[in-house]
Amino acid sequence: MRKIQFPLSREDARSLRAGDSVSLTGPLYTARDAAHKRLAQRIDEGGALPIDLTGQTLYYVGPTPAKPGKIVGSAGPTTSSRMDVYTERLLSLGLRGMIGKGKRSPAIIRAMQAAGAVYFGATGGAAALISRSILSARIVCYGDLGAEAIHLLEVADFPAVVLIDSNGNNLYEIGPDAYRN
Repeated sequence: MRKIQFPLSREDARSLRAGDSVSLTGPLYTARDAAHKRLAQRIDEGGALPIDLTGQTLYYVGPTPAKPGKIVGSAGPTTSSRMDVYTERLLSLGLRGMIGKGKRSPAIIRAMQAAGAVYFGATGGAAALISRSILSARIVCYGDLGAEAIHLLEVADFPAVVLIDSNGNNLYEIGPDAYRN
């Protein structure tokens, strides 16, 4: 398992390969559908974003409220393809990584290659386990969106797998090939 530090350097992103197991540590922004829509609207209007995406990774999650004594509630990934309509714009501003679940469109894979970005998979259904990797969480913008607000998480040893690397290699395609006759 490779240990990767956030923010994600260009060199680290380019060195990762589809199928690599990774342990992620450092600052990590969250963003789901509603936050992506607002970010895209700001870009389309020529406005500045409320966060600098350069070298950053977005986790497609809406953490549930924390129980007493906890940092966050469940924090499992949501389906990434819903963000595809916005992703190219964010990649063009320096976004270097994304964490979610499920396949990405061919257009997004091409945009990832051009940007040198990677797509990590977090295990769906393991939200309580994933939340143990979150050391702190605070809302940084769009608080009116509730769970879909953009949070800044500090994570340590967050388990993930590289699903699509910066060369366009896609574990959803190459993984099953290993089992075909």
